[in-house]
Amino acid sequence: MTDQEAPAELQPDVPHAARMWNYWMGGKDNFAADRAAGDAVAQVYPEIVLMAQQSRKFLIRVVRYLAGEAGVRQFLDIGTGLPTMQNTHEVAQSIAPESKIVYVDNDPMVLAYARALLVGATTEGVTTYVHADYHDPEKILADAEQALDFSEPVAVMFMGVMGYEPDLRVIRSIVSTVMARVPSGSYLVFWDGTDTSQAVVEGAKKLADSGGIPYILRSPKDLATVFEGLELVEPGLTQISSWRPDGDGIEPIEAYGAIGRKP
Repeated sequence: MTDQEAPAELQPDVPHAARMWNYWMGGKDNFAADRAAGDAVAQVYPEIVLMAQQSRKFLIRVVRYLAGEAGVRQFLDIGTGLPTMQNTHEVAQSIAPESKIVYVDNDPMVLAYARALLVGATTEGVTTYVHADYHDPEKILADAEQALDFSEPVAVMFMGVMGYEPDLRVIRSIVSTVMARVPSGSYLVFWDGTDTSQAVVEGAKKLADSGGIPYILRSPKDLATVFEGLELVEPGLTQISSWRPDGDGIEPIEAYGAIGRKP
């Protein structure tokens, strides 16, 4: 994508997290400012590219588990980012064609691409998009309820997006508000970057220095608090590359995640 193709409200000269992530994953939906900021971060923390790739592999594995072994048929993917490959609806509907997926994001670029690319993989299922900020969980729930049946289990997903909220108490409030609305048998999927190496800490600082939105790294202990009251699915909270790996070989990554079931 070129800067000339971007509507003014998309601010192509300002690095944006979703577009930088798209760049690290090898996507084409990004601008020069995103690539420059992404390269600056990668110079300090080259593993960010691996993290981006591993995050998508984690998403694929957890959605396969939820749609397959756990029998979940409804997914609420909050902070979905730009469509790439093997998105939530594609994975879920390949296993259970009747699956319903609601994507949530507040980025106008994500909205534009979601409308074009996040089309249902099956005629039996539902794939739709809610334009909302995760700081407004009540709006998300109200809009999502137009497509999802909240009397049946829902998989709620926050995939690497809560690092942009500096207050852990706010994160816990958002998660608890959403999980309070979904019924017993629902699941929370959550991962985020962690402060478990000096390199990733320096990478986060470089991101902020380059003009990107600051990303707050937290300890695994802090991330574990969002799962309070839920039953963790084995192997519990772990590096995302270590969560039920497919046998490719585990590559350590400074990001932790888990699935928790609402009893």
